[in-house]
Amino acid sequence: MVCLPDGRVITGLDDGRLIAVDPNTDGVEVLADTAGHLLGLEVLPDGSVVMCDHDRGVLHLEGGRGRPTVMVDVVDDRPLRFASNVVAAADGTLYISASSQRYTIDNWRSDLIEHAGSGRLIRRQSDGKVETLLHDLQFANGLVLAPDESFVLIAETGASRITRYWLTGERRGETEVVIDGLPGYPDNLTIGSDGLIWCALAAPRNPVLEGIHKLPIRARKVLARVPERLGPSPEDVVWVIAFDFDGNLVHDIKPKGVDYTFVTSVAERDGVLYFGTIVDNALGVYTPD
Repeated sequence: MVCLPDGRVITGLDDGRLIAVDPNTDGVEVLADTAGHLLGLEVLPDGSVVMCDHDRGVLHLEGGRGRPTVMVDVVDDRPLRFASNVVAAADGTLYISASSQRYTIDNWRSDLIEHAGSGRLIRRQSDGKVETLLHDLQFANGLVLAPDESFVLIAETGASRITRYWLTGERRGETEVVIDGLPGYPDNLTIGSDGLIWCALAAPRNPVLEGIHKLPIRARKVLARVPERLGPSPEDVVWVIAFDFDGNLVHDIKPKGVDYTFVTSVAERDGVLYFGTIVDNALGVYTPD
């Protein structure tokens, strides 16, 4: 989900359509159709859109509408599946999170239960070269690039933390945890018009799931295949936070009495918050007091 300069919000749907929604008129325009399953988006300065498609990889939509072309569909000699989020540097380099190499989005709960950590951070250079920068991430999800492009922040949903990967300087190639022990499971990250990093917390941390993570991997693999109705379920909540690039918490927002739940993406523009979810076909709009 991304807020456009003209006030519209663009978001992807699970049937592969990219749509633009005008919050003022409720008008909806279909910009493209990948016939896949759209996840994270990045709008480039020229108005084109880079899209993460769970089924097809990373796609480019020239001019922001029409027929997309494939940018990345193979990584490490294997088809790229479950590309989750993407950010672009000024020179065209892309940084991509891939949540899992073991499960599809329909089985995201199984990945969180198994807790094997098969998420990745991938880089596509402007010359087309693709490489994996980080392995073993716990359900790699939201991404933001520092304003000076010195590092990228990654939301590790399965570890309830925000991790920094240094791209430049003396610490180039190193990682560090910026925020640990979040009270919920972080999903998508976006930079708001206020300059803060907005983070969707899909659900509060689940004590049953946390207990499963302490079991041996063999037991976790078995439990990951238990029918969904018998496994730990996320608590219904609307929850987003905002922090600065040093990890200092600025906003903690949990509206009550809202007919919405399981916020997996959030975008802020001029004090208004826009929510997305993977459990309903609806866009949420909320203005904090």
